[in-house]
Amino acid sequence: MSDSDSYCTDCKRYTEVVFDRSAGDTVCSECGLVLESRSIDETSEWRTFADDSGDDPNRVGIPVNPLLEDAALSTGISKGGTKGSNVDASLTRLKCWVGDPDRVLYNGFSTISNMADRLSLVKTIKDRAGEIFKKLEDQKCTRGRKLEALVAACIYIACRQESKPRTLKEISCSAGGATMREISRAKGYIVKQLKFEMGESMEMGTVHARDYLRRFCSNLGMSNIEVRVVQETVKKAGDFDIRRSPISIAAVIIFMITQLSESKKPLRDVSIATTVAEGTIRQAYKDIYPFAAKIIPEWYAKERDLNNLHITTTTSTKPPTLYT
Repeated sequence: MSDSDSYCTDCKRYTEVVFDRSAGDTVCSECGLVLESRSIDETSEWRTFADDSGDDPNRVGIPVNPLLEDAALSTGISKGGTKGSNVDASLTRLKCWVGDPDRVLYNGFSTISNMADRLSLVKTIKDRAGEIFKKLEDQKCTRGRKLEALVAACIYIACRQESKPRTLKEISCSAGGATMREISRAKGYIVKQLKFEMGESMEMGTVHARDYLRRFCSNLGMSNIEVRVVQETVKKAGDFDIRRSPISIAAVIIFMITQLSESKKPLRDVSIATTVAEGTIRQAYKDIYPFAAKIIPEWYAKERDLNNLHITTTTSTKPPTLYT
C-alpha cells in the first residue's frame, strides 16, 4: 500500500514509497530500492484465531504508548463469582488495595485525550500535554491535586509551546469542572515543579494577538477578505504601544472590522466567539480606536467610514453598544 513520499537516494528526489508490512520494508515505487528494512509496526494488531469459523478478524491489544513503558506487562486477577471457583478472594482484595501503578497515568492520558478532542487540538499538542503530565507524575507531584485542573494546565502549556494558544476560558469550558483560577494556579505549579528538570522546554513563549485570529474569525463566520483585513490591522497594531492583552486587542480589532463591513456582527457575538467579556471589549476599544486610522488598511476603510464608526461608538452611554 502507498504511504507517503520519501527521498530516494537512487532517484535523487522525493518519490512515492510502498510499505511491505509482511517484510517490514519501505520500498521506492520508482526504482524498487529498499529505503528502510525491518520496520516495526506499532499499530493495533488484527488476527483470526484457528478455531474460529468465520473470517472476521479479532482485535488484539492497543497501539503502543511510549509514555506507558510497562503498559503491556499488566496482570489481571479474576474476581470469580461462578460456582466452583477456587480463586482466592484475598488476592482480589489485595489487587484492589494496592491498585494499578499506572492508574494515574491512564486516567491523566484519558482525560487529556477527551479534553483535546473537545477542543479540536492536533496530535502534537495532545502528545506534548501527555509528556508534561508524565513528568509531573514521575516526580510524584500529582498527589493531592485536582486531576482536571492539572490536565487542563498541561494542555494550556502545550498549546502555548506549540504556538497554538487557547484562552483559559476556552480550556475551562472543556475541563470538566476545573475553574479558570484552578487552572491558572495549576499552571504556575507545573512550571515551578518542572522548570528545573525540563529547562528551556518549559518556556511558553510570548502570545501575540495574531495567534488567535484564525480561530476567532472562523467562529464568527467571517469572509476571507475580512480575515485578511483583520490580520493586516493586527500586524500594524504591533508597531504601536497599545497596553492591552493580545486577546483583547484581537477581539477589539475583529469587532471594528465587522462594523466596517456589511455583516456588522453584534458585540455579544464577538464576545462569545473570542471569550472576551463585553465590558472588556468596550474598555479596550477606547484605547485602540485612536490608532484606527493608522492600523486599518486604507483600501478597506475610508476616513469617512472611520468617523462614522467613532460616532456610532461614542454617542451611547456604554460604547460600543449600537449593535448589541
